[in-house]
Amino acid sequence: MRLPRTDPVLVQAAIAGALSFAHLHDLAQAAGQHGWKAWAYPVSVDLLLVAAWHRMRVLRAVGAPAPAAWTWFGIALTASLGANVATAGLLDLDQVPAWLRILVAGWPALAFFGGTLLAHGSADAGHSAEPEEESELPLYETEIAPPIPTADPGPEPVEAAEPVPALLPAAPPAAPPVAVPAALVEHARKIADDHRTRTGAPIDSDTLRVRLGVPPHFADAITAQLA
Repeated sequence: MRLPRTDPVLVQAAIAGALSFAHLHDLAQAAGQHGWKAWAYPVSVDLLLVAAWHRMRVLRAVGAPAPAAWTWFGIALTASLGANVATAGLLDLDQVPAWLRILVAGWPALAFFGGTLLAHGSADAGHSAEPEEESELPLYETEIAPPIPTADPGPEPVEAAEPVPALLPAAPPAAPPVAVPAALVEHARKIADDHRTRTGAPIDSDTLRVRLGVPPHFADAITAQLA
């Protein structure tokens, strides 16, 4: 029987995550947060780090800037690295300074504020909508052929010429398809499944646009692929 191969990168990431988790717990406990509260701090820091990274990937997929996501990613990374350095012997965990106790006590409000901004930010913020060019369709007029003169000088009956039928305007060209990244479609599919489970009805384009924070044409394209 062939044994599954172990990915060294995943093993290294698991070890680093476990150590960082433990350091954050030790620092929170030293700063006066005991019991379940000390374990909640590393969870909060890691979740904010993952949420900021996910937000950056979504914004990069639609070509939008991500300054806020980078900012909160840096804050969460600083909190994680700071705990690792503080528990390395450079800080006396039995005599934690007051400023560090204040930072640890204020972290829940800061993490809640950052997570809310990341969850409800708009993907197309900072992009001005470009006005769509209106296609000018040619106008066709009905022409009437003039009567043909004859050699007889007497009164000639004038025959009404048959009008040339007006040409119908050409149909506007179809809009080019929108290229949607596969990762964004998979994320949208999870949101659509969750919406169907909760409401019993398929998700519509407007609701999907709000949940993903993408422009309307991206939401329409993703909805068409989920149908």
